[in-house]
Amino acid sequence: MRVPSLPEVRRLTEKQRDAWWTVLLVDPVATPLVRWTAMWTRVTPNQITWAALVLGIGAAACFAQGDWQWLVAGAVIYHVSFILDCMDGKLARLKGNGSAFGAWLDYIFDRVRVLVCAIALMGGQYRQTEDVTYIWLAVAVVFLDMLRYMDALEIWKVRLDMRRKLRERAEELGLAEPPAMAKTSEEDEGLPDAPAAAIPAQAAPASPPSVPQQQTFITRLPGYVRLRDFLVGHRIRIHLFSGIEFQMTIFIIAPLANSILWPTVAAGVLLLLFEVLVVYRLFLATRSFERTMAGYDRIELKTKSEQTNPADQASLV
Repeated sequence: MRVPSLPEVRRLTEKQRDAWWTVLLVDPVATPLVRWTAMWTRVTPNQITWAALVLGIGAAACFAQGDWQWLVAGAVIYHVSFILDCMDGKLARLKGNGSAFGAWLDYIFDRVRVLVCAIALMGGQYRQTEDVTYIWLAVAVVFLDMLRYMDALEIWKVRLDMRRKLRERAEELGLAEPPAMAKTSEEDEGLPDAPAAAIPAQAAPASPPSVPQQQTFITRLPGYVRLRDFLVGHRIRIHLFSGIEFQMTIFIIAPLANSILWPTVAAGVLLLLFEVLVVYRLFLATRSFERTMAGYDRIELKTKSEQTNPADQASLV
């Protein structure tokens, strides 16, 4: 196959919006490597997925040692593993050879990597300090990671279903797709991590469709719109602390700082706060969806009334 230029590869493989960690620290390395891989090797996306898992296990082995030198080594290996994890989807999009099984494999291996590294990191610290807090931290990290990605998938499916129902209802009534269904720069913030891995990479849209929310107190905050526009202009999601930042704080920043406890606690609190925001946005979207569907019901009743009234008048005559 003819391999496009680097700007073309960026356009074809990089998401329209992504986590700031990925945009700033991963894509500048991963995208050129994907182009080189496509040009000079026969490596498949699934092989890269397996390599990412092997490196993730290697990072866990380093974390388990507990000493700072090993923590640094584990952090570096973990980041390389994450770069590979981003490369498999990019390569699939570039070459058009992604598969449903490959998407499943990538998604499951991501969760396995977090599980193994969390147990190893906290287990190593427990062995060093005999502080049972680290055991609970391991449980919390695994739970929050599971909650984050399960929630993301379910929210994505709910939004997709709402959009489908609105489109079908509009078609039944012979109406054009309502302006309320148009995409906005804020739709589905924080959701692409999971859905992008849950469906074949070449079939995944840059961002999942959704029902946008009404203007809220968030958009009225001083400076919010300007910050949002700046971030979106640089491909960075408004959802600044997602599952990716959660992982990177725990498995890269904390080991490099040789301080595992408080960065992990802070990462957990931030993740929960942003997840509450995502759920709140979903709540607003469902209310908007219900109002729109109720409006369609009123249109249908009005149409039926207009169709029956002439017949009634004719019978009276």
